[in-house]
Amino acid sequence: MNNGIASPRPPASWRDSLLALRDRLLASPKFQRWAGAFPLTRPIARRHARAVFDICAGFVYSQVLFSCVQLRIFERLREGPDTLDAIASATRLPPEAARTLLDAAVSLHLIERRADHRYGLGPLGAATLGNPGIAAMVEHHGVLYGDLHDPVALLRGEVKDTALSRYWAYARSAAPGALDPGAVAEYSTLMATSQSLVAEEILDAYPVGQHRCVLDVGGGEGVFLLTAARRTPALSCLLFDLPPVAERARARFAKEGVNGLAFGGDFRRDALPTGADLVTFVRVLHDHGDATVELLLRKAFAALPPGGRVLIAEPMARTGGAEPMGEAYFGFYLLAMGSGRPRSPDELRRMLTEAGFVSVRSLRTRQPLQTGALVAVRP
Repeated sequence: MNNGIASPRPPASWRDSLLALRDRLLASPKFQRWAGAFPLTRPIARRHARAVFDICAGFVYSQVLFSCVQLRIFERLREGPDTLDAIASATRLPPEAARTLLDAAVSLHLIERRADHRYGLGPLGAATLGNPGIAAMVEHHGVLYGDLHDPVALLRGEVKDTALSRYWAYARSAAPGALDPGAVAEYSTLMATSQSLVAEEILDAYPVGQHRCVLDVGGGEGVFLLTAARRTPALSCLLFDLPPVAERARARFAKEGVNGLAFGGDFRRDALPTGADLVTFVRVLHDHGDATVELLLRKAFAALPPGGRVLIAEPMARTGGAEPMGEAYFGFYLLAMGSGRPRSPDELRRMLTEAGFVSVRSLRTRQPLQTGALVAVRP
């Protein structure tokens, strides 16, 4: 417990002493000037300076992207390069303000300068345009940014009511199963839109065609199951989510003509449906605390037959090459949401083992930044 008295520091190891020397050097203005001038260290110094500046300026960069998405600039440029005046007129921006935005977007590779003083799509703008889920998440981030206006107060637990906890209505609800349809509509739509980001990734990493029936727990409107059913039409699909969300999934199944059943309930209180030989948790577990995750894995174990499998797919902490995604982005997002935390594959592997599963293995996904995956067997 923090009683205001600082705990004594543990004794420093030899590695701590070496790193302390490194830190003193890097913090020294004299060393920084020398490293920036010396030919062998100059590229490293410049790279570190750029990295520090990018961290400082990251919020501004995200607002440039947010502005481009809100003003539908990428959609306009999809039809071909355009002039500053035409873009300013279409977006109802003063020409100089439009130039500021477009030049900022050029520096971030969202837009490119083209011949005859025109602007066209850049590689990152084209990639954003190619996936509607990205634009949906970018616009959703306005809610997150509001909650992060005083991050220290958020970390100290002094902010009791956040916009994200209201948006994800189940996060702090004592009875999420009793939520009305209006409380789940907005976040269900966002999840359905952004689910396309990961469904194909997961199915490329794990072929569900080897299974007879899949139960997707917390499956939202059923986008993951619909994607799986298109690949394997004979697959039986079961979905479990809150009653008003399950109703939305039933409507989507009926519209798509998919062999699917959607069950409504509260997975913290109710048993999971049986009959599936694969249970999936797609971007679900990181939304919940350890006690709930442990409970869900035990329920999945109980719902599966011997030889059945469980598949966990979500962004994971300590993902090589994408560490800021887990610890920084999702760490603070879930803090503001008021529920859950990012977990590493090792943590999830331990939880699966404790729930009774065996043969836990990681799956290789094309974009680990978007999702990691683990599969395990019920003996």
